Amino acid sequence: MTDGPLIVQSDKTLLLEVDHPRARAARAAIAPFAELERAPEHVHTYRLTPLGLWNARAAGHDAEQVVDTLLEFSRYSVPHSLLVDVAETMARYGRLQLANDPVHGLVLHALDVPVLEEVLRSKKAAPLLGARVAPDAVAVHPSERGNLKQVLLKLGWPAEDLAGYVDGEAHPIDLAEDGWSLRPYQAEAVEGFWHGGSGVVVLPCGAGKTVVGAGAMARARATTLILVTNTVSARQWRDELIKRTSLTEDEIGEYSGARKEIRPVTIATYQVVTTKRKGVYPHLELFDARDWGLIVYDEVHLLPAPIFRMTADLQARRRLGLTATLVREDGREGDVFSLIGPKRYDAPWKDIEAQGYIAPADCVEVRVTLPEGERLAYATAEDEERYRLCSTSPEKSRVVEKLVAQHAGEPTLVIGQYIDQLDDLGRRLDAPVIKGDTSVKERQRLFEAFRQGEVTTLVVSKVANFSIDLPEAKVAIQVSGSFGSRQEEAQRLGRVLRPKGDHGSARFYTVVSRDTKDQDFAAHRQRFLAEQGYAYRIVDADDIDGGVPDADGVLPGS
Repeated sequence: MTDGPLIVQSDKTLLLEVDHPRARAARAAIAPFAELERAPEHVHTYRLTPLGLWNARAAGHDAEQVVDTLLEFSRYSVPHSLLVDVAETMARYGRLQLANDPVHGLVLHALDVPVLEEVLRSKKAAPLLGARVAPDAVAVHPSERGNLKQVLLKLGWPAEDLAGYVDGEAHPIDLAEDGWSLRPYQAEAVEGFWHGGSGVVVLPCGAGKTVVGAGAMARARATTLILVTNTVSARQWRDELIKRTSLTEDEIGEYSGARKEIRPVTIATYQVVTTKRKGVYPHLELFDARDWGLIVYDEVHLLPAPIFRMTADLQARRRLGLTATLVREDGREGDVFSLIGPKRYDAPWKDIEAQGYIAPADCVEVRVTLPEGERLAYATAEDEERYRLCSTSPEKSRVVEKLVAQHAGEPTLVIGQYIDQLDDLGRRLDAPVIKGDTSVKERQRLFEAFRQGEVTTLVVSKVANFSIDLPEAKVAIQVSGSFGSRQEEAQRLGRVLRPKGDHGSARFYTVVSRDTKDQDFAAHRQRFLAEQGYAYRIVDADDIDGGVPDADGVLPGS
């Protein structure tokens, strides 16, 4: 037994004692291969999963390094069966390799022929494979490169893709040299992506993922297709690229509901690209419109299924995924791994906060008790109606009014899911409401008014969950959400994490109905942020008349 900070258990969980003097070193050492599950105050729980271990293997870590790390930091002896399992799981990655053969083109090459035989007998893999060209190799049609990688991952034999990338059409892109440079972690993220070829960069909201995209484009120096969540995001990308790179407005096209421009750098919305008419996707030609050298997927954790299918055909192009969290409620993290690429860089939120690049945040859950009449209506409602009933209680609106009044003059976002609830809040607060049918022009006008301080409170639907740059926002009040979505919770907190001019902290309130599905979903929603080290304080709605003190006991405005 040693005095290590880590307890390694046979169920593949790792318990990290946060207050141990070697905890920071242990966290850094296990981060490449262990997935964080829970991060309360004193003991953090990590888990070893096949996908996490294969991610580490793809990033250049071998089983010996993982085993040595576990042995070095473990307080007790590490179960031998676990060490064997780690070694054998990691050894499964790369026994099959996709490579370019000078005679036969793309082939699936086996370092272990019995594994190839097993794959050839799989009903899902066999249709994707061509003729046997050698005892240890099978031809693969280039169009099946992505589909085959997906299937092999599900079979437990993730292939190492060594087939390389086409350079694409060259286009000069340089980072602007006007008094700014990539932050150290942004530079590391760009290098990690570039040397890996394709993959995902995970950075907290507000940490400059767009700038990482610009850095990757400057490395590729090629035509680039950027896929984003909405038109406002597309225009923010355009403005940031004009500011941060040598690109001009004429070199950047927008492919959205409003415009259909294809230029050397084209920014397209997922919504338009996945529009289906008469059973076909009419905008698929966008992917073939140019010889793209780089494809960037903003908010990669949100990729709709059609984009996954299209990406399966784009395996010869370099692909960069950007996200604050790889959490997907549909469990398709494996598809991100196989089609976009492995995780190339991941920075814990609290590490970036400690460096001063994002604001510290105080997270508060305000619990509301439903009046008896609402409780009876909830109890007797059909199951599918219950969440809406408890989420849209008028009691919540009264709490929001109090919170907004307490933070009067501070830039505040009120965020929710249900449009009728948001319209009511807009009237109560005398604040503009931004929702799905708000025009892009009006959204941009209101966001700019918010940035300039002309509007201090905005009520926003889920259209503002993603890629909205409002660095001035200091307070966010969440009144309802998409059931138990962890990534939505992270995105919403991210709206207030941009560093503040006064170096102050952000405040994130989530208003929750007690003893209902709302409370259950809130617990699930908060998991990812808890994993990142954010602790929610719970206060009762009846106790906030005098103001909700921050984590240090200071009241707003004092």
